[in-house]
Amino acid sequence: MKTLMISLFIAATLTGGSIYDFNVDGLDGGKIDFSKYKGQKIMIINTASKCGNTHQYKDLEALYEKYKGKLVIIGFPANNFGGQEPGTATEIQEFCKQNYGVTFPMADKVSVKGDDTHELYKYLKEQAAAKGFIDPVTWNFGKFLINEKGELIATFSPKTEPMSEEILKYLN
Repeated sequence: MKTLMISLFIAATLTGGSIYDFNVDGLDGGKIDFSKYKGQKIMIINTASKCGNTHQYKDLEALYEKYKGKLVIIGFPANNFGGQEPGTATEIQEFCKQNYGVTFPMADKVSVKGDDTHELYKYLKEQAAAKGFIDPVTWNFGKFLINEKGELIATFSPKTEPMSEEILKYLN
């Protein structure tokens, strides 16, 4: 029992803070303030324009439109896997809008693995590990789902389609 309590204390210490403490640079040059999404679910996805999973942008946009006000989707372009996001902020933004009509918030390009991992992704990975979830950042389009209270409630592999029952069960 003592060991369990110590383990829980260490896990809480390592995963301190809140998703609402984060502000990130947006692809459009503005800021994305996570605190403005309190009371909504948040899905965070590492994205890439030249990936076999890029088609997911279409269903991510449909999901965003369907659950607007209840769910916000935030894409994080990353060039960590096979150099599949080589573009500039302007190129990525144009690609997403022209090809998939993306209107959900997109962060500036970040690193989602390695020594230069973005602080938000470090936080999300710590949260996932503390809750026994699998780290979904094994390729482009790994997904983290945060509930209305700012708590990580699920992770999804890059191959999990946005409109799959696996995801929708958390939204309906």
